[in-house]
Amino acid sequence: MNSVEEIGRRAKVAAAEVANLPADIRSQILVDMATALEENWAAIAAANKKDLAVATGLSVPMRNRLTLNQKVIHDIAISLSSVAALDDPLAGPYDHWRHSTGFEIIKKTVPLGVVAMVFEARPNVTIDAAALTFKSGNAVILRGGKEAINSNIVLADTLRAVLSNHELNPDIIQLITDTTHESVNTLLNMRQYIDVLIPRGSGQFIDFVVKNATVPVIETGAGNTHIYVDASAKQDEAIRVINNAKTQKPAVCNAAEKLLIHEAIAEEFLPRVVGDLLTSGVAVRGDQQAINIDKRISAATVEDWYTEYNDLIIAVKIVKDTNEAIEWINEHTTHHSETIISEDTDNVKDFMNKIDAAVVYQNVSTRFTDGFEFGFGAEIGISTQKLHARGPMGLNALTTIKYEVFGDGQIRA
Repeated sequence: MNSVEEIGRRAKVAAAEVANLPADIRSQILVDMATALEENWAAIAAANKKDLAVATGLSVPMRNRLTLNQKVIHDIAISLSSVAALDDPLAGPYDHWRHSTGFEIIKKTVPLGVVAMVFEARPNVTIDAAALTFKSGNAVILRGGKEAINSNIVLADTLRAVLSNHELNPDIIQLITDTTHESVNTLLNMRQYIDVLIPRGSGQFIDFVVKNATVPVIETGAGNTHIYVDASAKQDEAIRVINNAKTQKPAVCNAAEKLLIHEAIAEEFLPRVVGDLLTSGVAVRGDQQAINIDKRISAATVEDWYTEYNDLIIAVKIVKDTNEAIEWINEHTTHHSETIISEDTDNVKDFMNKIDAAVVYQNVSTRFTDGFEFGFGAEIGISTQKLHARGPMGLNALTTIKYEVFGDGQIRA
């Protein structure tokens, strides 16, 4: 048995222990973990500096995602504390009913068991995943990217120390420190130990996991996110929403990547929004019709329309109406988040009903597709599939159903 398989075996044992911890103890331990992060911030930041020192190939937005300083660690601790304060997802009340023969059926909410997380250069995921899985009574196996390995080791050790201080099995939270491809390949096929695997990262990375895993996978994250500006849009409001969705945090999956504009307002609106985006440092690409209106736009390739940039880049297309916008988005979407900027009730209704995405907005920045913003405390990921969970995944997405049946000798005729 190799070391990754041994981690899986230990996680299976630990899952039985954490599943039966009382809710108040789980919550108190999360509060203690938040305190430990604050107290250990200097060691965490020092480890993070080692990661940053060798992360020379990352874009500025991706490097910002990797960075842990005292403020970022404080914010992570606050998020962890907010998870502690959430209601217990296992508590019920449960649906229950009686069979005609008299036995009682209870539909109970229980943990999934062992959750594996595979993610790239995102050390905050280490804490978010550990907090949500622990609160929902699951054990977790974390396998982060090599870019954040030093940060992840200190973060995981900090959380495991709190478990040990409470005389609990530290293997409730485990980190795979082997950052080779072989460790991922092994993890993807440990059906005997892992109940569900959740990947977070680039679209290419998530596709690799989905295609190569034999364990159940919840597909998350890739965000080729569109904003469509309808002819009826309030233009000042639209510019504000677009700028926020693109520039507030460009390396995340809910950042806007594509902009569609109704042809009736393109001559007036396009130069305004392009000027605003250029002032914010965004490179603007577009189709020929957009270039004809504003020469500051560079030509988009076919590949651009399918690309999640995770950078200060956006591609613009002019469309004739809402129907064309809907058709274009459904052809190119990653089923994450899509927005319409419009005051036309009929167009908004069509957009809401026909767009195939986890979250669909009217007049709202796509940046709000987030577990914390949705009131979940934190998120384990944003599911872009339809089975089990969809959209921002909080505590309830980490549970399943178990039927308990109580009788007194009934047999089936």
